Amino acid sequence: MLNTNSEYLKPEIMDVIRAFGCEDKDFGHYFSFGSGKFFNAVECDGEFYDFENECEVEGDLEFKRLAKRFAKLAFYNVLSKRYGRLPWGALTGIRPTKLAYAEISAGRDFKNLFKQMDVSEANTLLVEKTIAAQKGIYDKGGGQDLFISIPFCPTKCEYCSFITAPITATKKYVDEYIDCLIGEIRSVKPLVKKLNSVYIGGGTPFVIEAVQLEKIYKAVAETFPSIPEYTVEAGRPDVFSEEKLMLSKEYGVTRICVNPQSLNDKTLAAIGRKHTAEQFFKAYKTAEKYGFDINVDLIAGLAEEGVKDFEYSLDEVTFLNPANITVHTLSLKSGAKLKENVKRLNVSGIANMVNLSRDKLEAAGYSPYYMYRQKYQAGGLENVGWCKGGKPCVYNINVMEEISDNIAVGANAISKKLFGDENRIERLASPKDIPTYISKVAQIIADREKLFALM
Repeated sequence: MLNTNSEYLKPEIMDVIRAFGCEDKDFGHYFSFGSGKFFNAVECDGEFYDFENECEVEGDLEFKRLAKRFAKLAFYNVLSKRYGRLPWGALTGIRPTKLAYAEISAGRDFKNLFKQMDVSEANTLLVEKTIAAQKGIYDKGGGQDLFISIPFCPTKCEYCSFITAPITATKKYVDEYIDCLIGEIRSVKPLVKKLNSVYIGGGTPFVIEAVQLEKIYKAVAETFPSIPEYTVEAGRPDVFSEEKLMLSKEYGVTRICVNPQSLNDKTLAAIGRKHTAEQFFKAYKTAEKYGFDINVDLIAGLAEEGVKDFEYSLDEVTFLNPANITVHTLSLKSGAKLKENVKRLNVSGIANMVNLSRDKLEAAGYSPYYMYRQKYQAGGLENVGWCKGGKPCVYNINVMEEISDNIAVGANAISKKLFGDENRIERLASPKDIPTYISKVAQIIADREKLFALM
């Protein structure tokens, strides 16, 4: 339990406490500020620690930002001496690169801040390489990206938190859902001034029938005849078909995702995926002949996999030489079956798996091009997208760095409008439940038009 005199600092401090697995311990905290100095006093197990940080402050927003930073650092310093360092130090945010960009924009070397926050040298270098890979995309910024949600799946995986249900249980909604989705797609045309990319995600978009998929493709093509980057997160290999791939090519899709998560059949069965590694290889080879840029997702830490199990999947995927490989670290997410049974992830060898992916992918010619972190992630690690041949995904960079508007349509979709001059973002979330979304789609369209009318 945490007792503090500054309630607005409590969520930030608790993030650090949770990172060390100390939620059940009692802590005391007293914060004060004076003469340009931030003071944090921490009580832990009857011992008291005092910390002082001096920094120039301009405005209330900067004051709160620095107060949160130094409070987190105070608790990190106490706990790291007891339990050891964390790979990302006192950083608890999901976007380390965004923090680095903020320092660069202010004319400072972000590596100095990362050192102060005790970020490992390896992770500081990872951020530096990611920023380098984003050049030419980050610099442009602005414009809009369109996300289209297809929240249907063959089955729900153990680790997944997305609001999806097996297609067998939701099939009766699909046609009406697509009609609503098409109406949304057409409605956003006036809101798009400069289209950067289109991303159809899920769920598992390829789980719907080819004729249904074509309706969506046709609506997109009629609304946006020219799309610089067009991704379809086709998803699980057990729903691939030649017809769906041909349609994707015909309607201008440039990039697809074939996501096995693991290439060990025992693991796939344990996490609730009804396909085999062999089906993945077949789907990949079929997709490859159409000339798409292909992304493959892997998850480190699945279903009691060891380092050798993960290394096998990594080696097999790397051998295929896709344009993108995304390595996720297993995370406990609200709404996932996994979180119902596990309070904290303690995955043996997880750091070795992630380090192995860095070493092997860089050796194979891949560069990290986007990254993010999640709460309750095994080992306090991260997710990293890797690209080869100068083929980063524009959509992923824009979304993760929050440098463009995101216009999102469909159930459980969240639109984001950037107000750059004011350094703020406004969000509009659609209902997660499919029947509720269908019943409220007209209001969703009206609310989005109101938000983006402020452009």
